[in-house]
Amino acid sequence: MALHFELVTPEKLLRSEDVYQVVVPGTDGDFGVLEGHAPFMSTIRDGEIRVFANASAEAEIIPVIGGFAEVNEKGLTVLAEKAG
Repeated sequence: MALHFELVTPEKLLRSEDVYQVVVPGTDGDFGVLEGHAPFMSTIRDGEIRVFANASAEAEIIPVIGGFAEVNEKGLTVLAEKAG
């Protein structure tokens, strides 16, 4: 099983891929999302998204500035003001 992850900025879609886990810098603290996570919505603070391709992978770090994150039955979408 895999989590579908999309990272979008006002300029373009930066990422659209299946991954194992994503850790997002929420305004109330970091939160991790795996496949099957309950629906959830949060604003995000400036920080780093950590993307894990599989359970034993090193995290890929993506800097982000502001935005929103939404988890639904399709996966995780992060709408960032700036990313990369």
